Amino acid sequence: MPQVSVQDWVDKITSGQYLGSFPTDTVPALASRPDAAHLIYEAKQRSQTKPLILMGASIADLMPYVQGSPSEAEVWQRVMNQYFPGALTLVLPASDRLPRSMNPLDPTTIGIRVPDRAIARYLLAQTGPLATTSANRSGEPALQTQTEIEAAFPEVFTLPLDVIRQIEQTPETTDTPASSGIPSTVAKWTGQDWYILRQGAVTVSS
Repeated sequence: MPQVSVQDWVDKITSGQYLGSFPTDTVPALASRPDAAHLIYEAKQRSQTKPLILMGASIADLMPYVQGSPSEAEVWQRVMNQYFPGALTLVLPASDRLPRSMNPLDPTTIGIRVPDRAIARYLLAQTGPLATTSANRSGEPALQTQTEIEAAFPEVFTLPLDVIRQIEQTPETTDTPASSGIPSTVAKWTGQDWYILRQGAVTVSS
């Protein structure tokens, strides 16, 4: 599908009928409305044993999707304040607000993240939190550029590169400004401490 304006991108994704893609600080994201997460699983040919990440523009936007005791929330908040926005995904107990399609086999937990990328937070501020994952077919390497994503997923809506550059105030390049290319660290709350499911660039200490 063609590249669209920011407003059209937001309207398409929030309709719950389409997928979008945008750059992040780690690898480019494939995104849908949380209750339309099945679109991501279908497009990626992804096993339902692999949950998606709920990405938001701010901590406040994500907190309604998780639940815990006041003492747990205090620990979580401290870690979020230290590492968000950034290349860290925290897997926490999910609230009833989370659509089951985000984590079909275990809807009691959800991974949350605030990306350290201006265009990502700009879009998420308008759509609200979105179901996200890397933009690639399941089992294949994460695609790194918008050109690759548009070729592999012609049905996915993207933004013109000049719009992305304008929002991020970056000079003209041949593609989107470089992300790290390294997936986020994934840390799961055990009830007492953090268990690292995937080590990325961030090392977590509570």
